[in-house]
Amino acid sequence: MTTETLTLAQIEALAFDALVAAGTSETNARPLAIATAATEADGVASHGLAYIPIYCEHVLCGKVDGQAAPQLSTPRPSVVRVDAATGFAHGAIDIGFETLIPLARAQGVAVLTLHNSYNCGVLGYHTGRLAQAGLLGLGFTNAPASIAPSGGATPVVGTNPFSIAVPGDAGGPVLLIDQSASTIAKSEVMKHAREERPIPLGWALDPEGNPTTDPAIGLKGSMAPSGGYKGVGVAMLVEILAAALSGGQLGIDAAPFSGPVGGPPRTGQCFIAIDPEGPSGGLFDWRMADLIAAVAAQEGAHLPGDGRRAARARAAKEGVVVSAATLSRIREITARAS
Repeated sequence: MTTETLTLAQIEALAFDALVAAGTSETNARPLAIATAATEADGVASHGLAYIPIYCEHVLCGKVDGQAAPQLSTPRPSVVRVDAATGFAHGAIDIGFETLIPLARAQGVAVLTLHNSYNCGVLGYHTGRLAQAGLLGLGFTNAPASIAPSGGATPVVGTNPFSIAVPGDAGGPVLLIDQSASTIAKSEVMKHAREERPIPLGWALDPEGNPTTDPAIGLKGSMAPSGGYKGVGVAMLVEILAAALSGGQLGIDAAPFSGPVGGPPRTGQCFIAIDPEGPSGGLFDWRMADLIAAVAAQEGAHLPGDGRRAARARAAKEGVVVSAATLSRIREITARAS
């Protein structure tokens, strides 16, 4: 596969220009472009530049309102609610965080929910920003149904990721858990389908509930839940917090994130920001240090998020290797508008 090596600034500029060319306002395009560069830096290519042509297609077909103006309200002293107005989630989350972060510092804990939203990309990117602000950040986002319940074959909940980011001395998360309720993120199966590559057994099931290595068949069936019924339980937990609690669309009613049909997904997100010092009696940093030391003491062991930190360091020094085919699609979108 032909590739190019780009700086993070080049990645951000490419994403921004393509989004604006497709009809996204500069205000809405910038947060998504910044997140795209950060995602590529973290080595999560499936959610990086490869998604920009899809985002642009969704603006053009009306699945996302590129000119949306999110609306914020504070229905309770420690609750922030944002109507994303069927626009991109990233800008709406930015607006919510502007209120959520100082509120959590003042109150000790605060909750942000978003509805009428869209795919928020890598959830850990957002919780990591809460950790950078010195807060324990928890995040939940629901998605169109793609996981069947235990004993069933028809999807009722999405891959529904959750994330927790722990603040560290350097400002960024010292520990970052970011995982979906499925064995693998659906975007990885979609990526294999685009590249016409088989998927490992255990990633997805066919419409009859049988394991398959064909990503196209898996996308017509359901994603395999991580840990069987336990993965279904995690997906349900996220559905409660990100959809029911936010007033967002349930996965069974949400239009797909992929393809041009179905209209806006109107899914939801939920973020909980906690100042850890109050609840822990000032012992949070000590307890986390002991936990991290216990992992570090084992040869070969690593913490969740270590891989992303290593990738970020390499990207800052060496740049990011990106598929030439993806870059060609993005540049074509930008060129059509010029």
